[in-house]
Amino acid sequence: MLRSRIIPCLLMHDGGLVKTRRFKDPKYVGDPLNAVKIFNEKEVDELMFLDIDASALGRAPNLSLLRGLAVESRMPLCYGGGITEVEQAARIIALGFEKVSISSAALARPALIREMAEVVGRQSVVITLDVRRNKLLGGYSLYTRNGQDKQKASLLEFCQQAAELGAGEIVINSIDRDGEMSGYDLELARKVRTSVSKPLTILGGAGTIAHMQELIETVGVVGAAAGSMFVFKGPYRAVLINYARPERLR
Repeated sequence: MLRSRIIPCLLMHDGGLVKTRRFKDPKYVGDPLNAVKIFNEKEVDELMFLDIDASALGRAPNLSLLRGLAVESRMPLCYGGGITEVEQAARIIALGFEKVSISSAALARPALIREMAEVVGRQSVVITLDVRRNKLLGGYSLYTRNGQDKQKASLLEFCQQAAELGAGEIVINSIDRDGEMSGYDLELARKVRTSVSKPLTILGGAGTIAHMQELIETVGVVGAAAGSMFVFKGPYRAVLINYARPERLR
């Protein structure tokens, strides 16, 4: 039986970990390998790494770094950033990652989703979509390159297309809520949940366990992902890697 998961999402930038706010002003929060060691001890459900430089700069995944993370990790890992070819995804899975995430490459060439699913399996293919609310016209728009490039594709239509092509999971990342720690965009989560039945993870806005509970009550079984909540502590956002125990969710 599927259950909701609590997922720390860590952003990699210049070889270190950072946390952004609305995709801007990255703040250094630590070393990737050290973070894996800490989360190992806390028995994390799953850990997601997103290299925010790779796709934006046209750079391939750092396989040496990923190999070190996989060797150290005792939890399921997902990696995204710079993956544009099936062979890259296969190599990352071979290193020990359970999942690989693509975003801009999937929007540019949706057929890549099917090709990856055929090689590494549907369960290992994650589509991560960066979404911003359209304040003037309503609805939501898709963005790539760290929120710089607006895409023409419809959010809900692309989610459905990705699912049909073989995506095993869809991650929705709210640009507006990124780093705010004021709660998820529940309207966004509800819209996507009613559109697709695939495993869904929502990222952007979580600051407390109550926010995650609210998300689960709104959309049912879901991946509740967060960044700031797991790397900051207190009102002054002091850097401290931490983890809320899954058992606290009902």
